[in-house]
Amino acid sequence: MADSPITSVKFMQFLTKGLCGDCMKTVSNRIRSLHPDSTRDEHAANFLKMCHNDSQSHENHESCGENSLGSLRDGDMAPEEELEEGEIRRSSRWSDSRVDVKVHKRPRAMLGDDEMEMEYSRLMDVRRKKNFVCLERIRGKTVNILEGLELHNGVFSSAEQRTIVDFVYSLQKMGKRGRLMERTYSEPTKWMRGKGRVTIQFGCCYNYATDKKGNPPGILRREVVDPIPHLLKVIIRRLVRWHVLPPSCVPDSCIINIYEEGDCIPPHIDNHDFVRPFCTVSFLSECDILFGSSLKIVGPGEFSGSSCISLPVGSVLVLKGNGADVAKHCVPSVPAKR
Repeated sequence: MADSPITSVKFMQFLTKGLCGDCMKTVSNRIRSLHPDSTRDEHAANFLKMCHNDSQSHENHESCGENSLGSLRDGDMAPEEELEEGEIRRSSRWSDSRVDVKVHKRPRAMLGDDEMEMEYSRLMDVRRKKNFVCLERIRGKTVNILEGLELHNGVFSSAEQRTIVDFVYSLQKMGKRGRLMERTYSEPTKWMRGKGRVTIQFGCCYNYATDKKGNPPGILRREVVDPIPHLLKVIIRRLVRWHVLPPSCVPDSCIINIYEEGDCIPPHIDNHDFVRPFCTVSFLSECDILFGSSLKIVGPGEFSGSSCISLPVGSVLVLKGNGADVAKHCVPSVPAKR
């Protein structure tokens, strides 16, 4: 009888217990080379690769036997979960919005079989759509303006979403009380329908429009905002570990938009100070996002475009390629708070 992917994971877990990342990779490669029909365990192999990359890739052979495969619970949203942050080295250029992150973990006990199966099961349950198509004529050529878009649904459980939303509300309270830096929290006066959403930005200060000092739209290098909170770093690690974002482009900034009913985001292309890909995560309520090379304003908070994509709660929309740089996008007035 053929082994299931879960059985293969357990088998590899047993053989690689106590080894560093390099040794685990060597052992797993040698064992898979003994099975010509290794494609049947493709998902399990990818899962093992994910574990290798996320656990001890920065440890040397002297640590073999001291540390286990590493806890996959680092991505859990439990507030009591502790992660030891190592060194975060920011790039010298904001336009190259990347960081090198070293995460140092304390030695922990090997994950139990049930926990390993649960993590693997949740990863396999993520629904990924990458074949978005919307053709438009641009400069005499037919172009798929949605090329590069990816929608990952089911990345965050209901319990995790509640924890994240509660944390965002606590940040909003801190902002209202003046406990966040001046450029971190913004709550404009709602002077018309669709205008005045709350924004909270971490990691860098983004200027949405030319300000009173004459600074153009883009990242303001001399302005300071609060650093990325711990929980948001946990979310980022989840996105990288679950293959939503590539490890070559780990986010080092975050903008939280809090929408009240009727709020919107007008048509735009994200400033190229932000490296592609970037992503948006949806919580609280589902809404639509419109794409098109030429989006039209129909009325206050109302727009029309070539393509409409629904963003379910707990989903992650990744933007790159034409979807980020050719098509504009906007969020019409939302039907509920999000």
